[in-house]
Amino acid sequence: MTSTGVVTTVHEALRKQPIREFLAEFLSTYVMMVFGLGSVAHMVLGDKNLGSYLGVNLGFGFGVTMGVYVAGNISGAHMNAAVTFTSCALGRMSWKKFPIYVLGQFLGSFTAAATIYGLFYSAIIHFSGGELTVTGPTATAGIFATYLPDHMTLWRGFLDEVLLTGMLQLCLFAITDKKNPEFQGSQALVIGILVVIIGVSLGMNSGYAINPSRDLPPRFFTYLAGWGEQVFRAGDNWWWVPVVAPILGAYLGGIIYLVFIGSNTPQKPEKLEDSAALEDHRISVLPKTSHDPSVVSPLTSASVAPTNRSAISPSFTPVSGAPIKKSSVQPAPPVRDSMHVEHF
Repeated sequence: MTSTGVVTTVHEALRKQPIREFLAEFLSTYVMMVFGLGSVAHMVLGDKNLGSYLGVNLGFGFGVTMGVYVAGNISGAHMNAAVTFTSCALGRMSWKKFPIYVLGQFLGSFTAAATIYGLFYSAIIHFSGGELTVTGPTATAGIFATYLPDHMTLWRGFLDEVLLTGMLQLCLFAITDKKNPEFQGSQALVIGILVVIIGVSLGMNSGYAINPSRDLPPRFFTYLAGWGEQVFRAGDNWWWVPVVAPILGAYLGGIIYLVFIGSNTPQKPEKLEDSAALEDHRISVLPKTSHDPSVVSPLTSASVAPTNRSAISPSFTPVSGAPIKKSSVQPAPPVRDSMHVEHF
């Protein structure tokens, strides 16, 4: 096969929707995680002089915003296996897409962890003294995944992740609701701000993983890169909580929004798009009882000339020389000049 044939084959493959969605989730998750993990690396390795907890929240929040801009028009830029699961479970997306989305997210997150490791390798070795540890004053595993602080227990952390991810999903449904025009065109920025708000207000207890795709792949990378099995054993085997709890929380948050808000959102009036239908609607409400040129249309407040009667209604086609009788039909009530039809 020639190079031209290879390029053509690759181009045709990339045009297939499942592959496009996979690549979109891969790249958007990669972008989010590079910015997010990079901000954590600054906080940990910079001894809080080059980074801060607020910087971590901003890094992840606006990393999400950039990810939405990268892939929002292709896959929706989930970047979160819990969000993808909820979309499938609530019938908003086919289950056939679930493995495609999650695989793209996991590979993007894993690749981002490898990228940050490569970029900050010298700083990691200098800070840790060459020993890669999970806990302690020179621990560096927390750059890549979340770990419970001393004041938290496993099940308190579980409930914390359920609640935080529920808040995330509930707000995501509100932001992306097509019946909520206030956010149209600004969803990417508002979603990023939402992540920042969750971090600065509720993030200290469990590190607000709120995303299996954010936590598990980088944790697995640290296992391979030299941190060892302790990345799974630390915090009473904490590793499974950021995988399971966000899925449960997102599902509950989505149900709460749909039950209490989404299904009760009133539909807005729709415009009459068909010009022919609009003209028929105008004709049907014009008065048919007066021959006075000063008759006023309830729609346009303009005079209706008598010479236009045959054009307005076939029932007013006169026979030459015959007098025109007044119609017994009463005028239709006035109609608002808003060109909207209410749905009930």
